[in-house]
Amino acid sequence: MLHPHSTSFHRAITRITSSFGKSLLSGPIVLSLLLSSCGGHHAEEHGGHEHGRYPATTPLLTDTVVQRDYVCQIHSVQHIELRALEKGYLQDMLVDEGQQVKEGQLLFRIRPVLYLAEVQRAQAEADFAEIEYRNTKSLADSNVVSPNELAMAKAHFDKAIAELSMAQAHLGFTEIHAPFDGIVGRFHVRKGSLLDEGELLTELSDNSTMWIYFNVPEAEYLAYQKNALAGNGTKVKLKMANGEQFDQPGEITAIESDFNNTTGNIAFRATFPNPQRLLRHGETGNILMDSDLRGVLLIPQKATFEVLDHRYVYVIGADSVLHTARIGIGPELQHLFVVNEGLKKDDRILLEGLRKVKDEEKVDFEFIAPDSVVKHLDLYAE
Repeated sequence: MLHPHSTSFHRAITRITSSFGKSLLSGPIVLSLLLSSCGGHHAEEHGGHEHGRYPATTPLLTDTVVQRDYVCQIHSVQHIELRALEKGYLQDMLVDEGQQVKEGQLLFRIRPVLYLAEVQRAQAEADFAEIEYRNTKSLADSNVVSPNELAMAKAHFDKAIAELSMAQAHLGFTEIHAPFDGIVGRFHVRKGSLLDEGELLTELSDNSTMWIYFNVPEAEYLAYQKNALAGNGTKVKLKMANGEQFDQPGEITAIESDFNNTTGNIAFRATFPNPQRLLRHGETGNILMDSDLRGVLLIPQKATFEVLDHRYVYVIGADSVLHTARIGIGPELQHLFVVNEGLKKDDRILLEGLRKVKDEEKVDFEFIAPDSVVKHLDLYAE
């Protein structure tokens, strides 16, 4: 046989075209004949398996576990904004971005001059009201003043004490303390900034435990609830953005009350311990959740082919004739599909050579037990 790219092939072409001279018609005709001749020999050489024995099997009826994958968002168990409680100039910033702080630690101080003066004024008024009250009480004990005057003096003293407490509270607002152990976020102000009441200073995150949110379709939610009632299906794993699996297991701790009518999903929350503080607020990843499947049919993925977004297999009839069957695919496992419609457990399906056969063709096949096929999928892979 002459290969189209071989030296002998080109020599033959030269001899043939020279015999025809400068004919514009004969050269292309002979070239076409040679190419078709070479193609015919090539097909004969590689078409030996066309009449061989094809491996076949049946679906495997079994119980299995499928690992479902859900995109998730990672949140700190506590993530809050720290804001200024009073107006004033930011006098001190006593921590840095990303710093781990303890509960009660002083983080920011607003210049307290005005609020300190208010405390001093309120203290003086309280002291004066106390002296006035004591003198009035002495006179009332001697029946010099009426009980009403004593009551008015007492009310004036109580009012002064209340105003002192309010001034002290405003002074206390000039210092921002950490409400819990956590990590300081990005600063939104700088030292010397003029702050308004309620202005954002930074965020504080408690990353000791992480809440991870992901959305679950309604059908899978129902399956989860069924497993959860049996004491299963609550443990989950986290695959991080770099593809590695987080070293701590998590657990489903909450399910939102309502489904999203637009997506048909419901939000789950998983809780993960984070002892090394590896996870941070705002990260993304994938939740991996195992679900038990009872009495399902499994077939090798390579025994299927796809046409217009639908999956098909070749079913071998009793007369060894192939019939195309459309199937419904459920969850995917490694090298396997879960079939939820279109096949019965005793249906024989073609395992290999799907591109070399066609519908209604009679084939010679060799049956392989489905459990053996599943155990040796890599060995039988084309």
